[in-house]
Amino acid sequence: MARAPLLQLSDIALTFGGDPVFENLGLVIQQGDRLALVGRNGSGKSTLMKVMAGLVEADKGDITAGPGVTVGYMEQDPDLSGFETLGDFASHGLDPGELYKVERAGEGLKFDPERPVATASGGERRRAALARLMALEPELMLLDEPTNHLDIEAIAWLEEELKSTRAAYLIISHDRAFLNALTRATLWIDRGAVRRQEIGFQGFEAWRDQIWEEEDMQRHKLNRKIKSEARWAVEGISARRKRNQGRVRALQELRAERSSQITRQGTAAMALEAGPKSGRKVMEAINITKVYGNKVILHDFSLTVNRGDRIALVGPNGVGKTTLLNMLIGKEQPDSGEVKIGTNLALALFDQARAQLDGDMTLWDSLTGDPDMRVSGKADQILVRGNPKHVVGYLKEFLFDEAQARAPVRSLSGGEKARLLLAKLMARESNLLVLDEPTNDLDVETLDLMQELLGSYDGTVILVSHDRDFLDRVAATTIAMEGDGKATVYAGGWTDYLAQRGMEDFADSVVKSKTSGAKQTKEAKPQAGLSFTEKHRLEALPAEIERIGAEIAKLEELLGDPALFTEQPAKFQKASDALVQRHEKLSDAEEEWLMLEEKSNS
Repeated sequence: MARAPLLQLSDIALTFGGDPVFENLGLVIQQGDRLALVGRNGSGKSTLMKVMAGLVEADKGDITAGPGVTVGYMEQDPDLSGFETLGDFASHGLDPGELYKVERAGEGLKFDPERPVATASGGERRRAALARLMALEPELMLLDEPTNHLDIEAIAWLEEELKSTRAAYLIISHDRAFLNALTRATLWIDRGAVRRQEIGFQGFEAWRDQIWEEEDMQRHKLNRKIKSEARWAVEGISARRKRNQGRVRALQELRAERSSQITRQGTAAMALEAGPKSGRKVMEAINITKVYGNKVILHDFSLTVNRGDRIALVGPNGVGKTTLLNMLIGKEQPDSGEVKIGTNLALALFDQARAQLDGDMTLWDSLTGDPDMRVSGKADQILVRGNPKHVVGYLKEFLFDEAQARAPVRSLSGGEKARLLLAKLMARESNLLVLDEPTNDLDVETLDLMQELLGSYDGTVILVSHDRDFLDRVAATTIAMEGDGKATVYAGGWTDYLAQRGMEDFADSVVKSKTSGAKQTKEAKPQAGLSFTEKHRLEALPAEIERIGAEIAKLEELLGDPALFTEQPAKFQKASDALVQRHEKLSDAEEEWLMLEEKSNS
């Protein structure tokens, strides 16, 4: 017998400001669904989720939950009014015997239940809301950007929790790695309609591109047919006293069909233009140390940043990534040591808190009121990389329409605010980009474009991010801040860092093992249980494992090129197959080393 759906939406219609967000929308969420909800910024993802949660009422249509089904919703900006502490909010509605669930979620998500709501940051409020949702354990979880403000450790904890839950869930997220790991089907909002594909987010872009290609082909055929019929209508007049009114009506219907088609939203016309070249050495940190109270942020850290470097700072929340960033650009001074700033630097900063945006200002005033963008005597123009441009024309390049130009910034979605901040940043000529959590709330298409721009940017990039996929695509150097003042520099992005860190841990275990073996008595010689061949193999395996790890890193770097799949599919497939083989080989080698090491100590 078929199970009743958890949630069913039928013939939903919703209009904001005269424009329809959805029309005749229908979808079903079943038990066990693991869904990604994707779409362009402003397409209505968060609005649809609020409709599902019952927080926004549709103009028409029906929403039906299954018998006894509870639906839990984690929104981007939770309302904590009426609660003294984050813990009070997170535990609201739970029985006393279930409070341990909040404590457990709090540990995994790293939020302090005792933190007063009045002094909590936006990120802390969101973590409390997420902890509350996880503790309530509803049958259906609606998660709107759950990884925003989480560090990589907390994201990993959340991934494991969602993998093991029996609940169904629907996720909006910009984090590709998170969606790839968790989703089995995709809901795509596009021009007011929702499509469903029974494949996780990893297959979304290929599916989307196929649909767009089919649409373009159908539009091309329709245009050809209209052109042919129009030619017949014009050229046939002189040969006939009376038109074939049936064909004339058919031509009118074809033209009406074309007019009724909703044009796809284009890609933001973002551009980065480097100003005059900076000096070869952009900055140099020499034995810098920073301490706040009893907390050591950095101890005796040195770094040289050269022109063209792509450097990422990673580590848990609160470890000091933004502090290091501020010291490198001269906004904050170290307690000891020195930071030397290079010559001819033109800095463009994307701040995590988006402090450059005033929610009460209109988009128009946000741009024209910026001193760096103001054109003297021209109230409707701004400077874009040194050239005057009409403010509405520039906003349209970032996918804002004319009506939004006079709307307040606070009315924008999270992704639209990020796009507006990028518009301000990209209007400047720069040779040093500093990006603090730039990926939050951006849609897939905008992220792809940003990655392409950073790849071709003729300047230096320093970024802070918890987005593992973005780190792999952009960073050439990773600085891992691990607490207690320790910061270590690694070559490559996130995956490269993990591989190198794994080899360090592996080497440490080898050293410890050898040290432990050396302390044994002569009567119990190390490796006594191994044959000559096995002893030789045990000694050779660490170098072999390191070599395989290096090969994996190179293959992952090659596959990280977004153009490889489309431009060289055969090479992409060959590299993918080789990567699978190398991972299997690495796993076999590690198991063999463990087996031989255990045997040597038996």
